[in-house]
Amino acid sequence: MKAISFMLFILVVACFGRGQETKDGDVPDDGFVPTREVAIKIAVTIWEPIYGAEKIAGEKPYRATLADGVWTVEGSLPEGRRRKGGVALAMILKKDGRILRVIHGK
Repeated sequence: MKAISFMLFILVVACFGRGQETKDGDVPDDGFVPTREVAIKIAVTIWEPIYGAEKIAGEKPYRATLADGVWTVEGSLPEGRRRKGGVALAMILKKDGRILRVIHGK
């Protein structure tokens, strides 16, 4: 009787566990990058070591737009002033946070 109860318990646990496990792991419904604020934080974290924290801070405010599941985050040129160079740009997949592209205009 104990053996049958134990086998039944193992079967229930195995079935219950399978229903919760996903192929992609624990992906939140809104993805790992659910908001523009999160997308901007990720972009700045990537840009600073590449282009320098001072240069990136000078490109505030940052803009983030979402299209087809991809966040595009860009820096801004200072208003009323022209300067050489462009701005940083990052493209980040909303679902898993994968970095698709990082560039800086010239």
